[in-house]
Amino acid sequence: MPPGVYYGMQDVWEKEGREQVNMEFLLPTGIYLSFPVARSDTIGMVWKHARSEPLFNVLSDPDAYVFTCINRTAEREELEDEQRRLCDVQPFMPVLRLVAREGDRVEKLINTQISLLLGKGLHEFDAQKNHEVAEFRTKMRSFCEEKAQDRQRLPWHQWMEYNFPCDLEPFSRAAQSGKSRSVKKIFINVKFEASEESFMLQLDPQDMPVVLMRSALKKKATVFRPVKQEKPEDYTLQVNGRWEFIYGKNPLCQFKYIFSCLYGGQTPHLTMVHHSTITKYQEEQGTLSSQVSKSRSLSKPPPLPLKKQNTTSLWSIHEPFYIHLLQGSRVNADESMKLVVQAGLFHGSELLCKVVTSSEVSVCSDPVWDQKLAFEINLCDLPRMSRLCFALYGVLEKTKKQRSTKKKKKADCPLAWVNTMVFDYKDQLKTGEFLLSTWPSAPDDKGDLLNPMGTVERNPNIDSTAGLLIRFSNFRPHPLCYPPLEKLLTTCTIHSRCGISHCCAQHQKLKEIVDNKNHTEFFEDEKELLWKLRGEVRAHYPESLSKLLLITKWNKHEDVAQMVCLLRKWPDLPALHALELLDYSFPDPHVRSFTIRCLRKLRDDELFQYLLQLVQVLKYESYLDCDLTTFLLERALSNKKIGHFLYWHLRSEMHVSSVSLRFGLILEAYCRGSIYHIKSLMKQNEALNKMKALNDFVKSGSQKSTSRSQITEDMKLCIKQDTYVEALSDTVSPLNPNIILSDICTEKCKFMDSKMKPLWLMYKNKWVQADTVGIIFKNGDDLRQDMLTLQMIQLMDILWKTEGLDLRDKLDQAIEEFTLSCAGYCVATYVLGIGDRHSDNIMIRENGQLFHIDFGHFLGNFKAKFGINRERVPFILTYDFVHVIQQGRTNNSEKFERFRECCEQAYKILCRNGTLFVNLFALMRAAGLPELSSSKDIQYLKDSLALGKSEEEALKNFKVKFNEALRESWKTKVNWMVHTFAKDNR
Repeated sequence: MPPGVYYGMQDVWEKEGREQVNMEFLLPTGIYLSFPVARSDTIGMVWKHARSEPLFNVLSDPDAYVFTCINRTAEREELEDEQRRLCDVQPFMPVLRLVAREGDRVEKLINTQISLLLGKGLHEFDAQKNHEVAEFRTKMRSFCEEKAQDRQRLPWHQWMEYNFPCDLEPFSRAAQSGKSRSVKKIFINVKFEASEESFMLQLDPQDMPVVLMRSALKKKATVFRPVKQEKPEDYTLQVNGRWEFIYGKNPLCQFKYIFSCLYGGQTPHLTMVHHSTITKYQEEQGTLSSQVSKSRSLSKPPPLPLKKQNTTSLWSIHEPFYIHLLQGSRVNADESMKLVVQAGLFHGSELLCKVVTSSEVSVCSDPVWDQKLAFEINLCDLPRMSRLCFALYGVLEKTKKQRSTKKKKKADCPLAWVNTMVFDYKDQLKTGEFLLSTWPSAPDDKGDLLNPMGTVERNPNIDSTAGLLIRFSNFRPHPLCYPPLEKLLTTCTIHSRCGISHCCAQHQKLKEIVDNKNHTEFFEDEKELLWKLRGEVRAHYPESLSKLLLITKWNKHEDVAQMVCLLRKWPDLPALHALELLDYSFPDPHVRSFTIRCLRKLRDDELFQYLLQLVQVLKYESYLDCDLTTFLLERALSNKKIGHFLYWHLRSEMHVSSVSLRFGLILEAYCRGSIYHIKSLMKQNEALNKMKALNDFVKSGSQKSTSRSQITEDMKLCIKQDTYVEALSDTVSPLNPNIILSDICTEKCKFMDSKMKPLWLMYKNKWVQADTVGIIFKNGDDLRQDMLTLQMIQLMDILWKTEGLDLRDKLDQAIEEFTLSCAGYCVATYVLGIGDRHSDNIMIRENGQLFHIDFGHFLGNFKAKFGINRERVPFILTYDFVHVIQQGRTNNSEKFERFRECCEQAYKILCRNGTLFVNLFALMRAAGLPELSSSKDIQYLKDSLALGKSEEEALKNFKVKFNEALRESWKTKVNWMVHTFAKDNR
């Protein structure tokens, strides 16, 4: 077969239709098969054809063999899952080879599936040949598999709390549900599983689920007269057509499904499910997990004996720290430049000593420095999390005009940066040579050349990036080890200076410092006072721990010992203050362990609210094995909803080189502890791939100027194909694991007019008639900023409802709904600085609820045209809105004043929780969003929430903004007119 004959098979596999592909199969008996197959055929179908071929009877059991192919990356791949379709495998050539299986089949099958979920092969982790990676994988696999085994031993009702956690409303809101509409009773439709007959039962909204189940069993006994009396404790309630259950000791009206039905005027439909069904689910999952565990135990090699090493305590070495900068590689720069390397030692955001700069060398692909870089810090004072940051830049001689008498000036051109830890993951000072592959600096970088906030991972794209070869010196014949906790505590005892009495003036000054929420930079006298009164801070102002950590001298090991000792006795902080300590400014492992200790007290629903930030701050961790990773895995393996979203938060950034290793390893660990979840996640991935292909098809048609009606018709024909119907149906929604996307309604599907042509896909619930679910699929835009904004609005909603202020629910009339939701909209968009607030992005539901879409601009980044700011009001409050709020009457000031009071009350609640919002936004800097990349970007939020001001001052400022929005509303109308005109003339 000549080479290249089948080049481009990927296009063949991605085609649709019933056209067949000629496949060739090589059997171990020497028999060669060739026949046409459909793209949607599974790999295992070859066995049916092979039975009629010669020598088939000499083949062993099919389980003794495995199909192999050359995949798209030109690698040999074993196809353990014979239920995979050819169009999903997409072999590089249409050839499959059957070979004798080596190793354990179950283990290989799971490895293949995990690789597909990660988007990269697990063999890439093995290829790292990295001890830290290997040890982390071993430890996390044991940890996660043990969690899975513990989970399977739970009683069925406790197992449900993991697999089907309750979806509840904030308590205050649910407690008022009966009062809001004077609802004394609710009607609920209940049926028993495997039965079509249902009962309509009437209950009080405050009744517990067990009351409903008791009533259902009583009704069943009356109608069917069963021989055996059944107990409500043996049942649970399932929402029809969803993986959502109602159980436990919360009132019915607190369950989101019941509440939404109650306020939507709909009847809840539930099914009584016997515990034997739940136990069956549990046993099915346990069987799969036990098979994997058994296969692993049979093939697991014995552990290697631990090697003992003689080490020397770092704190006993009073010598300067230095490294050798040897040379560079693959450096591309303007030949008129000179190359310079800058190096700095950091602890978080703090520079530990003066930055060191290398000599200048001429530009070439392999520049040589061979220079010692000495830092003004002793080895004994190196913090445990010392980070060595490098910047490679060019120096260009800039000559003024000839008539100028001034000297030449040098201009810096940033080229690349890279960071590395001074200590390895085993607490030992690094020694020997390290080749650091760098990350390119952005051309418009105007800040510092060094990037201590950046990753300590080396750039995996080593063939296309500059490298720096450095050497850590051997200061002693034995490794230098950072002192363990016991040594720190001993030092703390020796150097303790606590317990000194202080004057009232100092205490008053201390109170002023800790009370200022916006105070993060300190004068020297304030630093001295904070450190001197650190015992007082712990005793009376524990929430100000971050301030004390910021002024700690981490380049002085005696002070470090004092801080660690103090931290051990520090009282636990609420999440509001603990979250702040996950910022990269606080890298010390004892601080981060303390933080996780505080976060362990979060309820699952609270943890879920902060999950987006917790995943982002994983990027600040310096080593793979850390308390935050273990904490997230532990909670994900204890609550399937958290696990579901942890998977998607991590998976969505697997294409980012700087985090793909860390995120991939965490994903692998999660999958090892949730083997049964793999199948559902693979189905979701398959559905998303089809949605992407469908979206690409629509975009392609739009670019060819095909008519909208024709594209829509072609899109529907595409969806009706077997491969699309199978992939898009009966899958769990990635947006909500409770919702099952069962049957796609092809005729109701369409696409939208915006640039990325989002798909509008409709599904029907085959268990509940007339129940439909719609999803919008958008491909090509970074939606992380939208996710963050929606998260913040949801958090605002929770805070409002918890304090009894409900601004978004349907009440008696649509006008009332509009009024309250408009109040929430005005306050939320003002606080978050939402931009692009034109009429196309402001929506109203049929029930009158106002809501906003498209959060591409926030934190005051308003749109401008020709240098003119098009959005000049703090929030949208047009006279059209006021007309509705006043029920169409110009003199209805009572309604408008009530609206104003709602806005002010909502704003005050947010101000009281301002620190939480600032902390959450600060942690999202790790995401690298264009409008949230530095602490300066958060200043808008601090200003809008009046951080550091009294509630009276804050409210006074908001009233000014409210009046301004009302007075200047005509400018909003002008902006909307311009937008509409521009849209109509595209």
